[in-house]
Amino acid sequence: MSDPAAPRVTRLPPGAVRRAVEPGTAVVRLETAHDRKGVLDGAWWPRSRDIAAELPTLIAALTEHFGPVTRVGLDARAWDGLPTRMIIDDRVIHVDSFPVGDDTVLITRGDQDHFSLLVIPPHATPDAARTAMAEAVRADNITEAEQILIHTGTGRSAPST
Repeated sequence: MSDPAAPRVTRLPPGAVRRAVEPGTAVVRLETAHDRKGVLDGAWWPRSRDIAAELPTLIAALTEHFGPVTRVGLDARAWDGLPTRMIIDDRVIHVDSFPVGDDTVLITRGDQDHFSLLVIPPHATPDAARTAMAEAVRADNITEAEQILIHTGTGRSAPST
């Protein structure tokens, strides 16, 4: 039985992302190439900044499609209470954190496979998240994560009320 809180990993082409994205979704390009033109391999729209709540479902969903994940790299300033490792599905996942502010999560599978996902802030509007995700999964995208968020009107922090 699947976990309803687990991120949906979709294989939709970039144009179809607009109708299929909601909070908790990860969108990835499930292809690797030696000639990597794109900056990002996909995007993730977590529901919160609580890494203990969000990361296990992302890792489980990615493991189903990519195989075992061994390491995750995160921006330390973007998450609440980052551990140095987590046990997810009986596997130790090492968590590297750096105060880089780059709006990405780096996923390592095995020794050398690295995937870079744009992290959509939890407060993003559905339209902004969909647009950002569609841009991130384009194979020819050369726009950095921060610029994608700026172009879609989604900043790092929630707007003031």
